[in-house]
Amino acid sequence: MRPLIAGNWKMHGLAASSAALARALRAGAGEVGCDLLVCPPFTQIGAVAALLAGSPVAVGGQDCHREREGAHTGDISAAMLRDAGAGFVILGHSERRADHGETNETVRGKVVAAQQAGLVPIVCVGETEAQRLAGQDTEIVGWQLHSSLPPEFGGIIAYEPVWAIGTGRTPGAAEVMAMHGFIRRELQRGFGAVGAGMRILYGGSVKPANAAALLHLPEVGGALVGGASLNAGDFLAIARAAALPNMAAGG
Repeated sequence: MRPLIAGNWKMHGLAASSAALARALRAGAGEVGCDLLVCPPFTQIGAVAALLAGSPVAVGGQDCHREREGAHTGDISAAMLRDAGAGFVILGHSERRADHGETNETVRGKVVAAQQAGLVPIVCVGETEAQRLAGQDTEIVGWQLHSSLPPEFGGIIAYEPVWAIGTGRTPGAAEVMAMHGFIRRELQRGFGAVGAGMRILYGGSVKPANAAALLHLPEVGGALVGGASLNAGDFLAIARAAALPNMAAGG
């Protein structure tokens, strides 16, 4: 399966800057050998999707509500994302869990809604630094996996150590391999053959300088990129690094 490089633009991008970034990505996307996805703010999804239509770059949302419609001021449904041109949605990001008090149960409801609307959910899991230092990293990630994913889950997992997001710090190769291997085993235990084929992305301060080292580790099926996805050159460089032969393995 080709690597997936997904860009989470977070709360960045007005009309002009989002359009410029989308055009730059469209112009350079043909030179990379992996799948590309960008997740702009809600206000820019429709415009970005129109600019990227027919290109190799897919579009997604950054969150959705568990209900299809209703009295939920300020929220957006999965069906609305789909209607705006999105094909994916990020759910359970640590910033949503921390800033908005989202629980695993909340995330699970959103995953169900996303799949019913025809979106591919990208479910984020990850431990804090305190949890890792206490030796609770796999316990926390395993709990998030089993509590956030419905029995019919068929999406993507993104492992993002909370302490690495936006800090410039990344775990070592052995730590990434250990956690991705653990996640793979848990997915196989919970979903059988389907779980064996699910993509597991790595996220947390991914940039061109460390992309190749991270993206060629076993069970790393791509990246969820934050800050570096706001620069077309950096984002495409990460994608090119993912598509290159594994030089560390002599490939």
